[in-house]
Amino acid sequence: MSEPRLRTGLWVGMAALHAGQQGVFALVLRHGDDDAGGVLAVLRDHSGQFSVLSQTRDAEGRQAWLRGTGPEPVDEATANAYVARQTARDPDLWVVEFDGPTLMPPFEAKLL
Repeated sequence: MSEPRLRTGLWVGMAALHAGQQGVFALVLRHGDDDAGGVLAVLRDHSGQFSVLSQTRDAEGRQAWLRGTGPEPVDEATANAYVARQTARDPDLWVVEFDGPTLMPPFEAKLL
């Protein structure tokens, strides 16, 4: 049985609040579907490197994240190109950028 799902708009607000409490700046770059849109989390560190996390589900149906841009940090152009490809396919997708000291998500996240 899968865990209950929060409305996406509520999850984004909570993730941004949690990030701010950790000193990580969060900015919604693209507003998707409030109820059931997916999320891309663009992580930017202080050295200007990026990683984009794509929201998914694990085998048990729980929320998880994949590093859509790969295991290594990428430059801004590569991150932007990945986001553009994904948003072209999914008009309900949210894009939230987190600017912090590392490329680790500032919210609870199971990375696959």
